[in-house]
Amino acid sequence: MGDVVLHLVPHLSNGWLEGPPDQQYAAGGFLIRRWRINSTRRNPLLGTTLQIEGLAYTLTDVFARIRLLSGADVDAIIRPESPNLLIPAADTREITLPAYLRLGIEHILSGPDHLLFVLGLVLIVRQRSMLLKTVSAFTLAHSITLAATILGKVSLPPPLVEALISLSILFLAPEILRVREGRSSLTIRYPWAVAFIFGLFHGMGFASGLKSLGFQSGELFATLGLFNLGVEIGQLAFIAVVLAIGRLLRSMPIATYAPALRAPAYVVGIAGAYWTIQASTVWWGS
Repeated sequence: MGDVVLHLVPHLSNGWLEGPPDQQYAAGGFLIRRWRINSTRRNPLLGTTLQIEGLAYTLTDVFARIRLLSGADVDAIIRPESPNLLIPAADTREITLPAYLRLGIEHILSGPDHLLFVLGLVLIVRQRSMLLKTVSAFTLAHSITLAATILGKVSLPPPLVEALISLSILFLAPEILRVREGRSSLTIRYPWAVAFIFGLFHGMGFASGLKSLGFQSGELFATLGLFNLGVEIGQLAFIAVVLAIGRLLRSMPIATYAPALRAPAYVVGIAGAYWTIQASTVWWGS
C-alpha cells in the first residue's frame, strides 16, 4: 500500500521462516521475500502448518502455492477467518482454471498503473477506428511478452519493468496536452506504435502478477489464455466506462471551465512521475 507494508508475516510450524530472508525486494505493489532452506528430511513440509500472522485483522486473502520435490502440489486460499493451513500429504488445489479468468480481470482492474496508461491512450486517440487499432496493438504487445516471460524466453528485473511501465504513463501526459491544444506529434499520428512498444513492458508486469498467483505447468497454456482473456475483459470494460463518462459529460448543459480540461493530463503526469521515481529508486537500490 504505497510505502506501507501490511503486517502479514508467514510462519511455518517447523521454524523455517523465523530467520531473516535471503532476498527481499519490492515489485508491482508486492513485497517479495525469499528464503532458501536445505533439508535432508524426506517430505519435510508435509504435516506442518502455515500460519499468516496478522491476517485475521485484515480483509485480505492469501494465495498459498507449495511445490514439493516429492511431486505433491498444494494450492489453497487462506482467509482471515481461518489464517492457518495444514500442509497435507496429498495434492490439494482450490484454484481451478476458470478462476484465472476472474483473477485476470481483478489484476487489471486493481492495477492503477495499467489503467492510467489505457486512460492516456483513450484521451489521445479521438477516432474510434484508430482507438480500436491502438488498443489492439497494446493487446498484441502485452500478450507477446506475457507469454514470453512466463515461458522464460524474456527476463528483466521486476523493479526495472515497474520503472518502464511508470515511465510509459509519464510519457503520455504531455501528449494529452498536445491533443487538447490541437498540436501534433509522432505519438498523436501513430498512437498504435507507441501502444505496441510500451505494451511490451506492460506484458512483463502482467506476467509478474500471474507468477505471483501461481499456475500448474501442465495447464500452462490454458492458464495463460484465461488470465490474458481476463485482462482483456477488464481493460475493455474500463475503456467502455471512460467513453460513457466522456459522452455523459459532453451531453450535460454546463459551462466548461477551460483549465479543468487539463486535469486528466496532470493526473496522469503526476502519478506517472511519482511511480517512475519510486520504481527507479527501488531498481537502483537493488
